[in-house]
Amino acid sequence: MKAVTKTGPKAGAELVERPAPTLGPHEVLVRVRAAAICGTDKHIYNWDAWAESRIKPPQVIGHECCGDIVEVGSEVEGVAVGDFVSLETHFPCGHCRLCRTGRQHICSNLTILGVDTDGCFAELVKAPALCAWKNPPDMPDEVAAIQEPFGNAMYCVDRAAVAGKTVAIVGDGPVAAFATGIAKAMGAVEVVVTGINEARLEIAKAMGADRVFDVRKRDAVDALRDASGGEGYDVVLEMAGVEATVQQGFAALRKGGTFVAFGIPPGAVTFDYTNAIVFKEATVIGINGRLMFHTWYQTRALLTSGKVDPTPVISGSYSLGEFDKAFEQLNAPESTVGKLVLKP
Repeated sequence: MKAVTKTGPKAGAELVERPAPTLGPHEVLVRVRAAAICGTDKHIYNWDAWAESRIKPPQVIGHECCGDIVEVGSEVEGVAVGDFVSLETHFPCGHCRLCRTGRQHICSNLTILGVDTDGCFAELVKAPALCAWKNPPDMPDEVAAIQEPFGNAMYCVDRAAVAGKTVAIVGDGPVAAFATGIAKAMGAVEVVVTGINEARLEIAKAMGADRVFDVRKRDAVDALRDASGGEGYDVVLEMAGVEATVQQGFAALRKGGTFVAFGIPPGAVTFDYTNAIVFKEATVIGINGRLMFHTWYQTRALLTSGKVDPTPVISGSYSLGEFDKAFEQLNAPESTVGKLVLKP
C-alpha cells in the first residue's frame, strides 16, 4: 500500500510503499476514504521538539479518518466487512482502573493512532474493532473524517455546560471553530472568539461567533473585558496552547466561572495562580480527546440533525500524493485554510 511516512528524524515525510497491516483477533482493517490533517500531524511533519521526543520513525502518520472495513479479526464482533466507519484514535487497554471505571480515553496504557502506531495517511489502516465507529452510509467523506477533532470540541463544550452562558474561545484553529458552532447549538447566549488569523476568524464567524477579535489589532484582555461589560465570561475555552493565551483566558474569566484547558503549550506556563483560580473560585477542567463513547453519540446527533454544519471549517482536499502541498498551505504564516483532507 502507499503511505505517507516519517522515514527519519527530520522535517517532511515521504510517500512510500509499505506492507499492508496484518490483523490481530480483535482488530479491523479499514480502506481509507479520507483523512484530515491535524495540528499534531504538523508537529510530526515539521519535526519539532515534541515530535522528536515521541515519534519513532519509520512510521505512517495521520489519525483523523474514515473508510470502509475490508477485513476483520477472528474474534471481532459488532462491526463487519463493508461497514463505513470513522476511527476513535485513543486505543485503550480495557483492563486498567481508568478503563474499568468509564474513562477509557485516558487509559493508563493508552496508545494513539498515528503517534504510537502507524497512522491513516495511507490506503489501509488497522485499529481495534472497539474503536471503529459506524457512520450513516450517506455521511459525506469529509465530514466523517473530521469527527475525531469535532469530538474534541464537543467534549470541551459539553464539560463546560454552556447553556444560558457567555463563552469566550481563545484561539482560532479548526477545533475552536467547531467549538463555536457547538456552543451555539448547545444554548450559549454569546460566543466570542479571539485569534491572530483573519481568515480563520472569518471561519469562526461562519460557524456562528457573535463577535471575533484579532488580537494583533487590539489587546485581547481589553477586548474581552469590554465585550463582557467588565464582568468577564462565564466560560473560557483555551484552545491555542500558548502562555499568553492562557493568561488572557484566565483574565477574561469571571469570578465563579469555568476555564476549559484544551490547548497544549510547548512547555511550562507561568500565570497568576492565586488571582486567576483561588480568588476567583474558578473551576478548571482539562480535556484530553473524547469521552468514549458518550461524545461520539453527541457528535453524531449534532451532525446528522443539521444542528451544526462543520463544512465552513473544511477548506479543501488533496490526493495522498499531494500531501506536501497540503502541509505547505497549513504551514504558511498567513494560512487561509481550516481543515484539509487527504484522499488516497
